[in-house]
Amino acid sequence: MNPSAPRAATPGARHARHFNAAGSALPSEAVLGTVIDHLRLEARIGGYEAAEAAKERSEEVYALAARLLSAEPADIALMESATVAWHKALDALPLKPGDRILAAASSYVSSALHLFELRRSRGIEVEVLPCAPDGTVDSDALADALRRPAALVTVAHVPTSSGLIEPVAEIAATTRAAGVPLLLDATQSLGQIPLDVAGVDIVVGTGRKFLRGPRGTGLLYVSPAMREIMRPAHPDVRGAVWQSGDDFELAAGARRFESWESAHALRLGLGTALREALDLTIEEIHRRTTTLADRLRSELTSIAGVRLTDPLASGGAIVTFVIDGEKPVDTVRRLRAAGVHLVSVPASHGRWDLERRGLDAVVRASVHVYNDDSDVDALAGALPVRKGAPALISSGARADTIVVGAGVHGSSAAWHLAQRGVSVVHLDRFPDGHVEGSSHGHTRMIRRAYPDPVWDDLVDRAYLAWSELSAAAGRKLLTTTGGLYARPASDGTPGLRGPGVQNVPSSRFAGLSLGPEFTAVFDPAAGVLDAAAAMGSLRELGLAHGVDRRAGVTVRSWDPDGDGVTVRTSEGVLRADRLIIAAGPWTGSLVPALADLLKVVRIVNIFIGASDPAKLAPPALGPFSVEAPGVGLLYGLPAFDGSPVKIGLDHGPADGLGPQTPVTAAEAGDLLALARRFLPAADGDVVDSVACRYTMAPRNRFAVGALPDTPQVLVAAACSGHGFKFGPAIGAALADLALGKQRPDLDFLSPGALGHPA
Repeated sequence: MNPSAPRAATPGARHARHFNAAGSALPSEAVLGTVIDHLRLEARIGGYEAAEAAKERSEEVYALAARLLSAEPADIALMESATVAWHKALDALPLKPGDRILAAASSYVSSALHLFELRRSRGIEVEVLPCAPDGTVDSDALADALRRPAALVTVAHVPTSSGLIEPVAEIAATTRAAGVPLLLDATQSLGQIPLDVAGVDIVVGTGRKFLRGPRGTGLLYVSPAMREIMRPAHPDVRGAVWQSGDDFELAAGARRFESWESAHALRLGLGTALREALDLTIEEIHRRTTTLADRLRSELTSIAGVRLTDPLASGGAIVTFVIDGEKPVDTVRRLRAAGVHLVSVPASHGRWDLERRGLDAVVRASVHVYNDDSDVDALAGALPVRKGAPALISSGARADTIVVGAGVHGSSAAWHLAQRGVSVVHLDRFPDGHVEGSSHGHTRMIRRAYPDPVWDDLVDRAYLAWSELSAAAGRKLLTTTGGLYARPASDGTPGLRGPGVQNVPSSRFAGLSLGPEFTAVFDPAAGVLDAAAAMGSLRELGLAHGVDRRAGVTVRSWDPDGDGVTVRTSEGVLRADRLIIAAGPWTGSLVPALADLLKVVRIVNIFIGASDPAKLAPPALGPFSVEAPGVGLLYGLPAFDGSPVKIGLDHGPADGLGPQTPVTAAEAGDLLALARRFLPAADGDVVDSVACRYTMAPRNRFAVGALPDTPQVLVAAACSGHGFKFGPAIGAALADLALGKQRPDLDFLSPGALGHPA
């Protein structure tokens, strides 16, 4: 196998280090395309017609699944999940009170729960099989248990809670000799471990895990002999023919267990995933993933405080572990913030296994063919519990990149660079959490509505970037509410527009009082950003990836140094190949060529209480702005996440860059008067206030890119009051540019063009 080919064909591998194939693996571009193409066909010609057009490809899915199991297509039924397949199989068995079902300790929680319910409702007996010292089913205990009549033995090939691999062939030989059916849960093995169903009577599996198919797909294998004694509990037109009167005939094959309604697009996607797996061969996938997982095991054993928790009979693609003194759920949350995705498995998901071994929970990492050694290195490197930022670069030493400014743009750039393997020194003149710049505070607005289409692509990138940051941080950072943007009807200048933006009555928000003298547009994609959580997440992500973050360090000057740069700071001299300046209001002092173009102004916001906060919260109110004649642009954010409604004016007096001063009573009073006019439900007092600094530029543009005379120096500046929403996207762009990638989509924000007319 060419190890780079599956990675290149997997879009998700470019966005995170994904170690959760045992939960839901990353699909390939081809699987994604198959699903989307069929959904589009359904939208174009109709669901029934699209199903007819794809009939041959749908039939092929059965043949591909049969090849995977060394079975026949007639033995295969397609299901919505492994759990649905399990239910169909158990409910079809002729179980009666007193029948014994022998279950391995490896059984999954949903299987155990169903067995408990069958014990309650149908009087069956459930016995958990003892384990051998290596963690597998004790073969002698199984043989002893089968000396008494039993209705079924059920075993999970690989459990959810470890990398244990049950000896299926040996277990099948024992059950067959006793004449007892064997149900194999292959949920965690299909796609990563070769499986021949010879000797196995029933197999359930899912498409979303190691097969890399879509969620909502699964399969059920039932041997011909078992089909003779099993009858579906809920016959359906898919699997039976109504002959006459009350007479019906079941389908000859396993499709008798299917239902008519299914997601055809998802099943076609499963077919593509099966074809890709079979083309690679399961044997080669097993070799590749086992090699990578073995390397991960080796790395984990070398890290102090990390303890592997897999039983002796483990192997394959799944590795479980715990860290001393840290709950698995916290480990997972911390690694997610570092862009490494895995999961914690609590004892409640596998009590017969984890509880027996004295484990409350484990961290589960599972590799696949799209992973490589760099992913393993990233996981191992992020595991030790970090005690603050590491001091990576000494005075006079050289880094790959120095980032100046720890606002949203600088912090985003530092994180994006570090997760790409770049050494980063991140400097800010103030301590963490300061309120001197433009990125502090609880909430910000995001919207697609813009006056000029030139912004549309960057807006799209911003929404995607916030989604990626939320995923990396493991927390929701953007809440969509819809937003309203109003201006006087008599104003002849163009208003906001954009994808999905609609002209609506100015009364669209009940919480906003606008008369007929205003026109308005509604942006359904507008919403609220959790700015405070975003800034905290960017800091944590940067540190987790090794950013050398230094607060309270002032940059005094910089000079070109060949192809690199020398930076003189209050704590010594640093050198780097690239310098990124994202210093907000202090950019002009570091980039004299831009100083005359950048105007720093003071902006104040107030938060107002209300006797009925619901009248100022979504859906009664979302983000908004109003061009108020004689006043200017009033903007606001709804009552959100426990915070009261927030308003401000999009202009203010020049700021001298001294220490930030509190909002004055006069400033708050002016805004409160506007609230009384436009937000009648904001009938309370000013409960909080905050001041910040806008760095304004001609035409409200930004400057993002390389300086014309020193291309090794990049800048992100003059964000003109609307730059926070673009933070993660601009950070990614700066990382691209620093690493030599061209970004022609940002030409309209070139620093060299900042003072030129459009």
